Amino acid sequence: MKVELAQLTGQDNATAHNLKQALNAIAACASDTALIVFPETHLMGFPSSETVAEVSEPLDGPTVRAIVQAARARDVSVVIGMAENDQGRFYNTTLLITPEGVALRYRKTHLWASDRGVFSAGDRYATCLWNGVRVGMLICYDIEFPESARALAQLGAELIIVTNGNMDPYGPTHRTAIMARAQENQAFALMVNRVGEGDGGLVFAGGSALVDPFGTLLHEAGRDEEQFSVELDLEQLQAVRRDYRYLDDQRLRLPGEVIERPDGIRELLIPKHP
Repeated sequence: MKVELAQLTGQDNATAHNLKQALNAIAACASDTALIVFPETHLMGFPSSETVAEVSEPLDGPTVRAIVQAARARDVSVVIGMAENDQGRFYNTTLLITPEGVALRYRKTHLWASDRGVFSAGDRYATCLWNGVRVGMLICYDIEFPESARALAQLGAELIIVTNGNMDPYGPTHRTAIMARAQENQAFALMVNRVGEGDGGLVFAGGSALVDPFGTLLHEAGRDEEQFSVELDLEQLQAVRRDYRYLDDQRLRLPGEVIERPDGIRELLIPKHP
């Protein structure tokens, strides 16, 4: 399976610019690409508490509709981040979009310092079946918490996609984390980060990567803007799980209600603090 990683610069609070970048990248996909992945909140960049109400959009807004149309025109699926407005509540959200529309939505559950006061935290993890592979998504800071990826693994995830907005000096932290999350959950992990400068003098670290289910780093980008393809050898999923499975042998499981939806989405609700 061929996947393209769009490691782009993006601009904060600049939806028109970012959407144009995304549409150009989708149009440039190879004919045999199954999926293209963009960074965290790529469509709007990172809003502030002062700008989030203005730049965020609902899932049926014009920007997401434009991505759906582009995915349909190229017959490709897209994973992309956005600032979501759900009736006046704002979320750092990543979408899996197929030519049929939005197949999966994930709202960032672990808010980093710059998210707080801007976004609300998500309350669940979710996976869906896409092209015969069960896919789950995380966002940036989420991967520094092993429980996030383990929640997806408990929901059957075989491919964990991370939209990232990680900046200096924390690049090495996510390089280590993405390999660990793949190895300990015996799943592919694919991470796409932003590059260049953002508001406030931030410098994004790049390093978009593909890690196999054994925890081996197969591909790693540098710090420049680029769009490149990787291949997922799905037979590795059977190979890594042939002799043992961590999920079968673990002594503790994460709590939370599991919901099986008719459309194939599985959700694990995060228990509320007492």
